[in-house]
Amino acid sequence: MSQKDPFTGHPTHLAGPRLPGAEGWSAVLDGHRQRLRTFDQLVKAARECGIGTDKDLDIVRLAEDEVSLLETTGGEWAALGDAIRAFRRHLPIVPFETFGFSSEVEDPFETDGAKLRRIGGGVEALAFVDPGHSVYKFFLFREGGEVGATFAFRRGEGDLLHATAVPGSYRMLFQKLQLTHQFGIPTEIVGITTEGILVAKQTFGRMLPEKTDVSAHDPENLIPIPSRFLRADRDHPRLAFLDGEPWLVADTHDRNVVVDETGAWRIIDLVAAPLPPEWLAEMELFRGWIERARRDPRAEVLAPVDDDEL
Repeated sequence: MSQKDPFTGHPTHLAGPRLPGAEGWSAVLDGHRQRLRTFDQLVKAARECGIGTDKDLDIVRLAEDEVSLLETTGGEWAALGDAIRAFRRHLPIVPFETFGFSSEVEDPFETDGAKLRRIGGGVEALAFVDPGHSVYKFFLFREGGEVGATFAFRRGEGDLLHATAVPGSYRMLFQKLQLTHQFGIPTEIVGITTEGILVAKQTFGRMLPEKTDVSAHDPENLIPIPSRFLRADRDHPRLAFLDGEPWLVADTHDRNVVVDETGAWRIIDLVAAPLPPEWLAEMELFRGWIERARRDPRAEVLAPVDDDEL
């Protein structure tokens, strides 16, 4: 059952350390998917009106009344207005001050806010906890408009891919948070501030002891990728399937894993990117292993050979 978020007043399925039930879990996952769908429709509608950008910062901040005057002309502009409003239902604009911070100071996150206490953070986001023990993460965009992190790929010899972590986009961040919700800690997206700070909410978990070995965590859903196929500059490169598509998921070290209320380990952050289909099409061994791993996470690097074929 959903309740009201104490800051925004919007419906939420997450509260403190309590895990949502199956219905809430599915509702949050559906929200992630609907957000991506409406975002793609918004990008398409914007391009049809001649609005395009190589960064999606401006797109995710479009207000509901952004094109109100032009909408009266009908056609593409009316469609754009509809697309903005559909997207805003899944990513509302929330004033930064809602969370107890001030946008008037040079570094509003330098000290704890009136309502939130800082518990961690890194290059991508800062994490705070509220009195009810829900975790709020504030994803800060860079000067160029990038946000979060993803992977860039380059070909090696044969069936080898090299993956390097690089700054990402809002769309990639939406997908990363969906992955985190599906394979790790329950994760909602609360909204985005007028400045472009994306706010996510997570179930609270207890940190693992420092230097805990998490290399064998959840091999059924996050499948270790053999080194002959991929080298990454982040820990524990693994294969995951996001809505059926193969993704690289990594950076799931001990600081990015917590213990939930049941005692289970859950990932709270990761770096991810879809494996490039145009290259997988040329990499027969790697592609074959992925399809076998889809059916059996323990699949060997090489396909079994029938004795009659020897």
